[in-house]
Amino acid sequence: MRLPFHVIQLLKSKSGNDLHIPSDCVFLSLDIESKTGVRIGATTLKRLVGFAQDDRTPHESTLNVIARYLGYAHWEELSKIEEQGNSDFDTPEDEVRSDDLVIGNEVVYEYLPDRKVTVKYLGNHRFTVVESINSKLSTGDEVQIQHFVLHHPLYVLDVLRNGHSLGSFTAGHISGLSSVKIIR
Repeated sequence: MRLPFHVIQLLKSKSGNDLHIPSDCVFLSLDIESKTGVRIGATTLKRLVGFAQDDRTPHESTLNVIARYLGYAHWEELSKIEEQGNSDFDTPEDEVRSDDLVIGNEVVYEYLPDRKVTVKYLGNHRFTVVESINSKLSTGDEVQIQHFVLHHPLYVLDVLRNGHSLGSFTAGHISGLSSVKIIR
């Protein structure tokens, strides 16, 4: 079985490897293992990207590792892209924009496996963390967030802890935010 064209393109983009020759699959194998902790052999990858002719169907676990490497929860989620497309409009109920908040509003968001964070709006896309349960963010951190979108990763543009920038931060990068609520 050869992977669908769009999945091969995603692999090329994620790995920074154009997959022009069979030996490129060795690098891809190492990159997948370094990011997921699971090894997929270069021979299997050669077959999946079309360097080797073989009609065998890969194990579901192999496809799930590829999906996780590409930032999806599992193969079924990744395969839906081909069926439904890779773009859609978010509904207003699915998104909280910091531009629409009033200073003092609090936003509570959750993501898997058991993370819950409450932030208080300070203005100008900046928030302070008032509660953090099982998250790498800490109470008192100041974060810069443009918007919160349900079922999408949360991109924090900057994290300030004790006056020092820790850089950007992504929450829920595999399955996205499972809940977003504004507390007025």
